[in-house]
Amino acid sequence: MTRMLAVPFLFLGLAPLQAQTATDTAQGASFTEGGKTVTVTAPVKIGDDVTTFTLDNGMEVVVIEDHRAPVVVQMVWYRAGSADEKVGQSGVAHFLEHLLFKGTDKLAPGEFSATVAANGGSDNAFTSYDYTAYFQRVAADRLPLMMEMESNRMENLRLSESDIETERNVIIEERAQRTDNNPGALAREQFMAAQYQNLRYGVPIIGWKHEMAELSLEDALAYYTLNYSPNNAILVVAGDVQPDDVMALAAKYYGVIPPEPDLPPRLRPTEPPQTAPRRMTYTDPRVSQPYIVRSYLATERNAGDQKTAAALVYLSELLGGSPFTSALGQALQFDTQTAIYTNAGYDPSSLDTSTFSLSVVPSTGVSLSEAEAAMDQVVTDFMAADIDPAALDRIRNQLNAQEIYALDNVQGRAQRYGAALTQGLTVQDVQDWPQILQDVTAEDIKSAAAQVFDLNQSVTGWVVAEKEQAQ
Repeated sequence: MTRMLAVPFLFLGLAPLQAQTATDTAQGASFTEGGKTVTVTAPVKIGDDVTTFTLDNGMEVVVIEDHRAPVVVQMVWYRAGSADEKVGQSGVAHFLEHLLFKGTDKLAPGEFSATVAANGGSDNAFTSYDYTAYFQRVAADRLPLMMEMESNRMENLRLSESDIETERNVIIEERAQRTDNNPGALAREQFMAAQYQNLRYGVPIIGWKHEMAELSLEDALAYYTLNYSPNNAILVVAGDVQPDDVMALAAKYYGVIPPEPDLPPRLRPTEPPQTAPRRMTYTDPRVSQPYIVRSYLATERNAGDQKTAAALVYLSELLGGSPFTSALGQALQFDTQTAIYTNAGYDPSSLDTSTFSLSVVPSTGVSLSEAEAAMDQVVTDFMAADIDPAALDRIRNQLNAQEIYALDNVQGRAQRYGAALTQGLTVQDVQDWPQILQDVTAEDIKSAAAQVFDLNQSVTGWVVAEKEQAQ
């Protein structure tokens, strides 16, 4: 580790950036590095500060300029999440995320993060259903070092059986702390399994415990070899950078990595038509307060078609945003005091079908069946009444403010683009989203609600401490 810190920009023994030669063409640019020529598509600038281009090995690159401080965030996103795992290997995507902080052919275990910290930065990674992402936040002049290290572990991971055993115990303990010790998390796990019967969103991201315990070195390497390739990755660089400089660095460090020739099309199983409501009761003595959750299958943001998703964002706010102004909060928490908590939720960011949810925690003395009937009545009343224009304008202004404030967070902006591109959207879709939100009408919201509120595509869950409460 000290060897690396002594010569932080050349610790892998690669040629410095100045040794690279570049040629501009009408179609893009080409760079020669170590005898290999890397071509890059002509950069496309979208908006005032976002530039995108693609390396000839298939890696997409997004550059977000923000010159207010000499800081940069590098993120590498793989189009490979828990929903892309093989059946029987749940948790392998998250398992591999942990393992990528082990050694490579050039880095000792732990040396990656130690080097980031020694250079005054921070790093981490995260796994979702649709992607796995790795990031570093450092001073802008340390970007070459970050690219050098990140590109190295894209193809040169070195694992041993002891690494597997150690990290497998870590993820099993993580599951114990975050899921097994949390009745709400366990209930949600069962709830998702009931909602998605074919799509792998019904399998927990961290994995089923009995399958996690069987994950092997071969499982991890097979997932890594297939999915961790430049043609399955997106590089997002945000901060005090120039697109031309990022292009040269990306060509130097990532462009020389060969694409995966056997990368299959990203085909997911789809949900069969749900033709009947589903119900479940989850009982756990650790539940402190009984509650109801209902979720409906709901459309997600799609490339070139984000209007319905935007309308559902408004619907979630109108029904269950602030308890002081939302339909559920006003009717159940204040007017009738049927509930002590209400909420509506919708996440538009998803590669496949998402969900729209309602939840109610009944007041003392109110049964779950009474609370559920009251919840249903609120939805019925909402559908029968006109949407208050003042309420719509208030939410419109709130969403506009959120989108403006989001521009102040460099890493948050990088995450928006990375997540969107791994979930089938485009850079232009991300750029268009704020205006699409602003253009939502009351008619759009009612139309989206009519699509969503179909009990035949719903799951209703009661979560209780003891069976006597399930009535």
